[in-house]
Amino acid sequence: MKKYFILDTNVLLHDVSSLFAFGDSDVIIPIIAIEELDRFKKDLNEIGRNARQVSRIIDNLRAQGPLYKGISLENGGTLRVFIPSSKTSRLPTELILNKADNQILSVALELKAKGNKPVCLITKDTNLRIKADSLGITAMDYESDKVEISELYQGYKIVSAPKSTIDRFYAEGNLKPSENGLHPNEGILFVEEGKQKHTALGRFNKNTNSILPLKSPKEGIWGIYPRNAEQKFALDLLLDDSIKLVSLAGKAGTGKTLLAIVAGLKKTADEGVYIRLLVSRPIFPLGRDIGYLPGEIEEKLAPWMQPIFDNLELIFGIGKKGKGKQHSYRELINQGIIQIEPLTYIRGRSIPNQYMIIDEAQNLTPHEIKTIITRAGDNTKIVLTGDPYQIDNPYIDSSSNGLSYVVERFKNEVIAGHVMLSKGERSELAEAAANLL
Repeated sequence: MKKYFILDTNVLLHDVSSLFAFGDSDVIIPIIAIEELDRFKKDLNEIGRNARQVSRIIDNLRAQGPLYKGISLENGGTLRVFIPSSKTSRLPTELILNKADNQILSVALELKAKGNKPVCLITKDTNLRIKADSLGITAMDYESDKVEISELYQGYKIVSAPKSTIDRFYAEGNLKPSENGLHPNEGILFVEEGKQKHTALGRFNKNTNSILPLKSPKEGIWGIYPRNAEQKFALDLLLDDSIKLVSLAGKAGTGKTLLAIVAGLKKTADEGVYIRLLVSRPIFPLGRDIGYLPGEIEEKLAPWMQPIFDNLELIFGIGKKGKGKQHSYRELINQGIIQIEPLTYIRGRSIPNQYMIIDEAQNLTPHEIKTIITRAGDNTKIVLTGDPYQIDNPYIDSSSNGLSYVVERFKNEVIAGHVMLSKGERSELAEAAANLL
């Protein structure tokens, strides 16, 4: 049955293609949403670009006829910019009409009063959905890019096997999988049946249809050693040049960023496979102007990038003790081997021959993640790290963030790999806090 789908401004800013995501139903854009788009259009970040793009799309559709009457869409639906027919508020006196969210609710109530079609409000705003429901209006989140977080791909599985199978895997260096449905580059932890002592680690190779041993260096990297099976799976993916996209998800203290950086240093400073280690994090929200902070660009970035510097100081501190290295990471930054910058400046660039780490990727929308990954030039590897359960962006959650989206979409690609890290290794205190608090 056809419906009225009323789109909140945040849906349009989240995904410009949402205008065409509702089949043959009627898509309603409240006039206040156009007013809000006009307010965002001058921003120089992703939100501003989306606002301008939505306005251009609607303006192009305007050539087909009056927007207030409705424009036919290619999918069989219609698009209409809705202007309330009466200034008489249908809202409870507690809701102030001059607030944008409440004006959208007023539009929903007017359309519902006509009674000819069901009305559904689509918004990323949790409180607006609550208010709509209290007024008897069906309200939903925009879920075209959601994944089921409880079923998110882990990147590895534990397989019970007899001792003879594990011994043969060690002896021959490969093993044909005994089950179908393994994903490319999925990690396998073999555990001896019943004893839980004799184990082996491998990774499924889709091209050869076999499980191969991990290639993590036994001597560690710059004094850093993987401390558990999950970290070994992660390091194996990070050091494999044939895998162009690696995603590492997990709670704080599991070693996601540290492993990504140390692997990047090995591939750039040691082996020269890539010309630069590029490390970036969203200045939340993505694209937020850093001009209001005092000082030069490095001083402006310091509060946002300090976690990256902390990891580099740890790596170089251990590296000096273990390998006798005398230079600091500041020297590599000055030489251009390490580059740290905000994601604000990524759009529009082509980034070839670089080892690129995007930290805190869970705070990005699927569209923003797409923008970043499509910047990858020839011989560039992208590593995404983040915790899907620790999100600062008010319009995405553990199921709709860019990191979860990429994990689900790329799990069947041979050029991609993923590991969900769950065991904290930062310290006993940090692990206890992550689990208890």
